[in-house]
Formats: sequence, C-alpha cells, structure tokens
Amino acid sequence: MGKKLKNMTDSNLLLLITIVIFFLMYVGAVVFQGKGFLKAQTFFNILNENAALIILACGMSLVMITGGIDISVGGVTALVTMCCAVYLDRHDGNVGFSIVIALLIGLAFGIVQGYLVAYLDIQPFIVSLAGMFFARGMTTIVNTNPFNVENAEFVALKATRVVVPFMGTINKKGKYVDAYVEIGVIVALIMVILLFCFLRWTSLGRSFYAVGGNKQSALMLGINVKKTKFLSHLICSILAGIGGYVYFLHVGSGAATNAQGAEMNAIASSIIGGTMLTGGVGNIIGTLFGVLSLATIKNIVASAGLDQAWWTGITIAAMLCIFLVIQSVVMARKKK
Repeated sequence: MGKKLKNMTDSNLLLLITIVIFFLMYVGAVVFQGKGFLKAQTFFNILNENAALIILACGMSLVMITGGIDISVGGVTALVTMCCAVYLDRHDGNVGFSIVIALLIGLAFGIVQGYLVAYLDIQPFIVSLAGMFFARGMTTIVNTNPFNVENAEFVALKATRVVVPFMGTINKKGKYVDAYVEIGVIVALIMVILLFCFLRWTSLGRSFYAVGGNKQSALMLGINVKKTKFLSHLICSILAGIGGYVYFLHVGSGAATNAQGAEMNAIASSIIGGTMLTGGVGNIIGTLFGVLSLATIKNIVASAGLDQAWWTGITIAAMLCIFLVIQSVVMARKKK
C-alpha cells in the first residue's frame, strides 16, 4: 500500500485526498445533521445551485495548471447575465442568439486577456483584475437596475427539469416525488468530461502541465509556451461565458451583483480539488469534488444553525488552510 502511494502521481494523490475528504464530510453531515442529506434530491440540489461554479472552477483550474490565475470570471458571469437579460427582455430576443452573446463575451475577454498575459508578459493577476473591474463596470452600463427575465422562451428553458429515474422519494402525503436536476447541471457535467479528456489525452492538455511545471523544460521540449498560456486564458474565458449562461438559467435575472465572489469560490474549489497555485498539478475531477466539498460544508454550517456569513467564511478558510498544508506536504514529497 505504501509503495502504491509512493508511486502515485501528485495529481492522483491530491484527487484521492479530495474525494476521501468529501465523502467523510458528507457522511458526517448524514450522521450529525439528520437523514435529509440521505435524500438524493439534497445532493442534486447541491449540483443545481453550483452548476455554474463547476464550469467556472474548471476554467480556473486550466489556467492555474499553467501557473496563472484569472479573477475576472465572476465579472464576466455578471456581464453575461445582464447582456442576455437585456437582449431577451428589452429587445424581444431569442434564446439561441442569447447563447451566442454569452460565448462572444467570453471569447472577447479570453482573446484580450490571453494576449496581454502570454505575448506582452503582463502578470495574469493584474490583467484579470482589470478584466474583473471592466466587466463589473460594463454590467452597470448595460443596465443599472436588476430585473427578472419574462421572455417566454427563456422562462420555458429555465423551468426545464431532467428527471433522474429511481431516485425520487415519498413525501409526507404518500405521493412519489421525482428527483431532478436542472439543465445547467447536464451542461456542467458535459464540460467536466470534455475537459478531463482534453487534459488527459491531448497533446495541448499535456502541454498545460508542462508549462505549469517548468517553462524552461517546456521550451526545450519544443512547446510553444506563449501560445499555450494564451489558449489557457482563452478557454477559461469561454468557459466563463458558458458558466455565465448556466448561472443566468438558474437565477433568471440580470443584476450587477450577480456572481459576486464567484472568482474566489472558483479559486477555492480548484485548490480544494488539488490544483496547485504553483502550476503543473491539477485534475478536473478533483475540481468537481472541490466544488461539491465547498457546497457541502456551506450546507453543514447552515444546517447547524450558524446562518451568519462569517461562520461560512471561517469554515472555508479552515478548509483552504488544510488543503494548502496538504499541497505543501506533496510538494516536499516531490522535491524529496
């Protein structure tokens, strides 16, 4: 057993730790907070509420694997929701073109930020910080006041539910209630599968790890470091556009305050999922479990009656500290 752990890659070891901790937390929630956590719909609700965050965190992980960071994803999400809301409600738009608008916003941010980081060698934190402020400012310019979208086509899409067979429950009236997930969850899980395959089985995905691990070695291997960095930011921003639309489908409104703090939650989820801030190590499946762990701990804190915001913040901070210590141990093991 010890030999197997010794031979395990850093990404797989951190993934294993993340999954084990998630299941321990969920079992603890069942034991101490009641049988509500045993219901399948409770778990599906976690997915429903965090589908957009899963996509944003996956994009964040891609950038972090290359050794960068992107804190503009929350602002891009807010801008997407407001632009799509105004287009659908004020201009009698259609859902198909609103999705195109979301993708174009993500593409524009990805091209600009990727170029500044990769080809002008500006620090990604500074570039994405400017992107975050720009996106939030543009959101307010597009429309100041928050409002709910009443476009019939969009409302119908938002109300779409995918029934999960055999996972329903009997309510107090003796009626069977289907378990379901929102359409955004399906999109999020598809993104997770595609990105996992991309990182694991494509040369570009392997280049992300090489650039994040050691730029000089990557150059010696013939990898175009600048292009790789550019593409990581481009994909991250496009995912922010997709995540923004999934968030829009969940809340059904445009507001300048939408996705407030989403970038910090995405970074936290990536770290908890085993993606290292120093680059070169990370796993998309781990990021998924990082989001689930973050959401589960929030639910546990709320179920315990600690509704004040600071308790959630303190708990998340403690989790981050634990995972950063674990990462430090893994790094020490790697150097040894």
